[in-house]
Amino acid sequence: MNTLDNEHIRQLIMEAPIGRYIGAAGAAILAERACCEKSLKDGEFLFHQGELEHCLHIVTEGRLALVRERGPGKNPQVLHVLERGDLVGELSFIDDTPHTASVMALGDAGVLSFKAEDIRPLITEHPQVMFDFMRAVIKRVHHTLADIGKQQIALQDYISHGGRKGG
Repeated sequence: MNTLDNEHIRQLIMEAPIGRYIGAAGAAILAERACCEKSLKDGEFLFHQGELEHCLHIVTEGRLALVRERGPGKNPQVLHVLERGDLVGELSFIDDTPHTASVMALGDAGVLSFKAEDIRPLITEHPQVMFDFMRAVIKRVHHTLADIGKQQIALQDYISHGGRKGG
């Protein structure tokens, strides 16, 4: 289906947290459906808020920032930093809605991308792999939400103590 090195792609999937959930066999199946690897330069956007791209990405190198763009001449507001192995665009991939934030590279970065149209047939072809895949996506979303919640609590604590660490 693609011209990518499937063994290399399988290894990238296995190194990501999602690999723990889908196992080597699941990673091999997904590797066959990967659409491409993308390299991003510092400050380059993977996608913008409001776009609908029908893709899921796994960060394979570097770091990406989930950001809120604030207009011309203003630096984007970083909402969350994504590291190697993190999923990007998973909610829009699943529920077919536009992205709620933009994603940009913090330094050079890379992602492995999957198109929904290539993954969707796996629901009937390999239902257990897809169940494990969806379970992994949900766990990663919970992890990200927990991290964001911790950051918000730390910020509220900082503000409530007048800019001094509370204790």
